Amino acid sequence: MKNIYLLGATGSIGTQTIEIIEKHPDAFCLKAISGYKNLDSIIEIASKFCLDLIAVKDMEDALIIQKHFPNTKVVYGENGLIELAVCNPKDKEGLLINALVGMVGLKPTIESIQINRNVLLANKESLVVGGHLIKDLLEEHDVHLFPIDSEHNAIWQMLQGENPKFIKKLYITASGGSFRDLSRAQLSDVTVSQALKHPNWTMGSKITIDSATMMNKGFEIIEAAYLFDMDIENIVPIIHRESIIHSMVEYIDNSISGLLATPDMRMPISYAMFYPEREESLIKPLDFTKLSKLTFEEVDYERYPLVKLAIKAYALGGSARTVLNAANEACVDLFLKQKIKFIDIETIVSKSVNTHKVIAHPSLDEIYEIDKAIKKEIYKKYNN
Repeated sequence: MKNIYLLGATGSIGTQTIEIIEKHPDAFCLKAISGYKNLDSIIEIASKFCLDLIAVKDMEDALIIQKHFPNTKVVYGENGLIELAVCNPKDKEGLLINALVGMVGLKPTIESIQINRNVLLANKESLVVGGHLIKDLLEEHDVHLFPIDSEHNAIWQMLQGENPKFIKKLYITASGGSFRDLSRAQLSDVTVSQALKHPNWTMGSKITIDSATMMNKGFEIIEAAYLFDMDIENIVPIIHRESIIHSMVEYIDNSISGLLATPDMRMPISYAMFYPEREESLIKPLDFTKLSKLTFEEVDYERYPLVKLAIKAYALGGSARTVLNAANEACVDLFLKQKIKFIDIETIVSKSVNTHKVIAHPSLDEIYEIDKAIKKEIYKKYNN
């Protein structure tokens, strides 16, 4: 049995993870959870499982949860997330599932690796911002980083048993997001509610907005470069509206493999949790007779400039990726609060990256200092 330490238990990845745990009680034991705002969901989850630790947003929430579960350790804040990541440090078979959103997920990933605990990663920012640090840590520790994002999980599956020297390109598919049928001119007046209506997936608000700007695809290209040790020019985004093919691998003989499945995050989560074995999935099987077509379109970098900017930030290296993420986090938050327009996101993020003086190999402390400074500057200018 594998013990599960779950960061982001009340989000979409977290709730689907818990579905898998409930379906396979002989395979997994949920030991710790974190939740941010939804205390009712935290209480509901904690009532079903015998948890060692619960991490919440702040002291006020911690006091509420502690009253409900007096025999469970309750922690809060960013330090609470780290405590969850290293909970029961002698449990070498346990899995940390990092489904947090934002920079807050970086330190727990690092701390988990340092105690030699395998990480199932859905937190994009860990690699986007701290990829150079994590790569070094993975070489020092006997630990694995398993991707949960559907695109990277698909590539991971297809690369099993393959010799890296025979891999030519990786293709990362993208739905195109909420506004894939709108011109750039039409983007100037789109609303938050429109942006949150993803055509294929049910996700949290941050990732849904990132899908609409396609920043998420830029992040995924950076992630893939670290996960699979590929040159970024050989990682190609491609718009695939149906979200049936989750990614593709091209080999040096020009043959291509693709992983097809119903668009349901329980597939990649389950694969990572059961690895190296497979188990029956909760997702619906794919019925080819009901597929009318599979379409593919080149990503237009003029239409989606943040994808090109992400590739540029990776090429610039170091702290440029921190700035990319920090500016995007602030801008998405401001858009959701209706402080800026949707089209302003790319303008502000681009300016932040293009005016930044890059630090080649920033330390963890430097990453957090830069993140704080960029966000402070943007909020000061637009949050009024």
